[in-house]
Amino acid sequence: MEALIGPDYHFTSPLDNALDRETYFARCWPNSTSTAAFDLVYGVEEGERAFVTYELRSVDGKRLRNTEIHTVVDGKLRATEVYFGWNLPHPAAKGGFVDSPAGGS
Repeated sequence: MEALIGPDYHFTSPLDNALDRETYFARCWPNSTSTAAFDLVYGVEEGERAFVTYELRSVDGKRLRNTEIHTVVDGKLRATEVYFGWNLPHPAAKGGFVDSPAGGS
């Protein structure tokens, strides 16, 4: 993975604001050991960007869905933006909703 990520890489998510490459590997990469599989749901390429939605299965059986935008320049990953999805199964009944957390919209 390190060979694919460029030296000017940045990672952004609702919890991380433009982490540099070194901080990304220190903070996020250890989480990879809890991942059992990724199942691609949607993927669209547009120029230097790829938009993907996937379902992640963890080694303890939990599932979730995320969407990410990846920017690739000269064959190296330059940036990733993660948009957290929801747990699977969804905590709300079909057609229903859950109360938003404090401060949420």
